[in-house]
Formats: sequence, structure tokens, C-alpha cells
Amino acid sequence: MSFPGGWELLIILLFVLIFFGAKRLPEMARGLGKGIREFKGAISGITDEVQKAGQVEEKKDTTGSDSGKAADQKKTETDSDSDRTPNP
Repeated sequence: MSFPGGWELLIILLFVLIFFGAKRLPEMARGLGKGIREFKGAISGITDEVQKAGQVEEKKDTTGSDSGKAADQKKTETDSDSDRTPNP
């Protein structure tokens, strides 16, 4: 399926002009423009929310991994200390 060529567009525009009239075309164009702007705004809002959610998840991951590293380091230190003390 390809985009209509020059003659096809001319015929479509002529049909629209005859069917809707010259006075109604600017109103339709304004309505179409508003609809497109609202759609783009909704898409950007959804994109922003997804990015914010991803940033929150990244913060949780980095916070959780830091505390896990600290716990592993403490465990390693206590294990090495127990190796130095003789068992009774």
C-alpha cells in the first residue's frame, strides 16, 4: 500500500471541499490540530511517567546492592577473624 500520488490527492481534496464546504474546512483543520496536540501531550506524559518509574527502580536497585555489599564485607571480616582465633 503506497501513499496516494498527486492526482489522487487532488481528487480527495476536491471531494472534501465539495462535501463539507469551504467554511467548514478551517474548523475541521483546527479540530484535527487540537486532537494531534492532545495526542502528543498524552504520549509525552506517558513517556515521562515511564522514565520516572525507571529512575525510581534504578535508585532502589543501587540502594539495595550497596547494603548487600556492606553485609557481605562484614561477613567476610568476621569469617577472617574466626580463622585467626584458635578453636578450643
